[in-house]
Amino acid sequence: MTHEDEPFLYFNFINDQEGMNPLQFSNPIKQLVAHSIDKVIPCLLQVQQAVDDGYYAAGYISYEAAPAFNEQYQVNEGNNMPFLWFGIFTEPTDEAIHEKRSFHAGAWQPSVSIDTYDKNIDTIQQFISEGMTKQVNYTVRLHSIFSGDAFAYYKQLEQAQSANYTAYLHTGDFTILSASPELFFRVKDEKIMTKPMKGTINRGRTYEEDLQQAAWLQNSQKNRTENQLIVDLMCEDLKKLAKPDSIRVPALFEIEKYPTVYQMTSTVTADLSAATSLLDILTVLFPSGSITGIPRTATMEMITELETDPRDVYCGTIGYITPQKEAVFNVPIRTVLINNKDHRMQFGVGGAITRDSNKKEEYEEVLTKAKLLTKQPVNFQLLETFGLKDGHYLVFDNHLRRLQKSATYFDFAINIETIKSALQKKARTYHSGKWKVRLLVQMNGELTIDMDKLAPTTTTVEVALAKEPIHKDNLFLYHKTTNRVVYEYHKEIALDYFDVLLWNEEQEVTEFTAGNIVVERDGVFITPPISCGLLPGTYREELVRKGSVIEQKVMVNELTQFDHIWFVNSVREWIPVTLSTEE
Repeated sequence: MTHEDEPFLYFNFINDQEGMNPLQFSNPIKQLVAHSIDKVIPCLLQVQQAVDDGYYAAGYISYEAAPAFNEQYQVNEGNNMPFLWFGIFTEPTDEAIHEKRSFHAGAWQPSVSIDTYDKNIDTIQQFISEGMTKQVNYTVRLHSIFSGDAFAYYKQLEQAQSANYTAYLHTGDFTILSASPELFFRVKDEKIMTKPMKGTINRGRTYEEDLQQAAWLQNSQKNRTENQLIVDLMCEDLKKLAKPDSIRVPALFEIEKYPTVYQMTSTVTADLSAATSLLDILTVLFPSGSITGIPRTATMEMITELETDPRDVYCGTIGYITPQKEAVFNVPIRTVLINNKDHRMQFGVGGAITRDSNKKEEYEEVLTKAKLLTKQPVNFQLLETFGLKDGHYLVFDNHLRRLQKSATYFDFAINIETIKSALQKKARTYHSGKWKVRLLVQMNGELTIDMDKLAPTTTTVEVALAKEPIHKDNLFLYHKTTNRVVYEYHKEIALDYFDVLLWNEEQEVTEFTAGNIVVERDGVFITPPISCGLLPGTYREELVRKGSVIEQKVMVNELTQFDHIWFVNSVREWIPVTLSTEE
């Protein structure tokens, strides 16, 4: 199907009982649009009436609609889109969505300079020191140009973020691509749940570094304080909607994992008072305190002073209501807005600023959150290559541990005992000679095992030095997978050599494309540390564990000073190499 002209809405919101449960809507029987602030409440009353009459309602409310719920709330003027848009539908559709087509997103440009950003952080912290606010959610906009299939871009963003509350809304003049991980509220069976999200840190590159990042966020007093402030605000707000003594915080400071970040969330629940309407809930909760700050009224005034652009749907809310009175609305962070008339895109991004905020760290958090805009989905399998000698695997346990770590990192559903058993069964069949065993594992845990007879290697092999650096922030350098683009690129330009020796942007030697490097000087054996940007080889791990080899940086300009250089891996073990002197 196509939906270039007609409204089309797609929600991939998590369902507590069923996991992800996509809903899609098209051909609305009515469109409710608020082009002025005084139309917001009448439109919402019509939404409520439609739901009471047995219809579905789905749409968005922009951040700039806030004064409709409380005239004291200040927002920027000049909003680009209607304050509210809802479609009324008889039922969800199961019409097939068209296959993904191509699209192009131009370079993203920030709306403010770093100097302006830093100056505004200073201003916010001055407000805090004067007791005017406790926390301000300060945000900036990134702008770009779009062409092509917007739904295809949404699917890329959805995969890049792996979030629980993603949505695609095409309303005519505007298209919204929301890859939001944050629930605003869910109402079901007269109970309400909110899940404020405050606290972000970048994912680590290795399994160990990743655990450290998660632990840092879990124990960060600054992020806990940010989160607790919003939890307290939600509890106070819900007192106006809930039955006395029904407010609970069943989960506090939980850490959620996403492809590029960890997020800290908490959960607040309550039993709604009788006959609580959607308008009642929005009047109390909108906009979410997680994207304003505390206290809400004074902080929104500061936001209006510091942010020159309207937020539009960013930091508003997107969601749907069913005839059974179940309502699910997200907080549209990680959300791209496309103006279909001029093809301009905007993306809002920011974070909570407190007294303890560090300007550099806050700006890095902005960049971290914006990574999903350009993150290309990569389909890959986990890969392990074993050396099998006379029916016995070399460093077998090291391989299984590495595989388990990468599976945990990437959320592959593997059973390590099943894999171990399959490999051992294969070894009993090939009980003599030397073999190269290649294990591939799919995300769902399915595996394949291939065997190749290992040809002998000459005593010494010649290797070439890579002509350009690798970049050590490339995640796939640290995990063994079928995504070997960086290795294949460097190997392709040196096909006449046994292998290619890689180095990073800081002139540090890293590894070969198919093994680790060990160098020797005066009887001391050295291998580069993992942090330089290299695969934690299983044979290398054994050498370091036994103390046969030490970890130490090796610079490119030092290579000629070593007595010997070796290529090492768990298939070939040790192979002496000579480094080509050809340019």
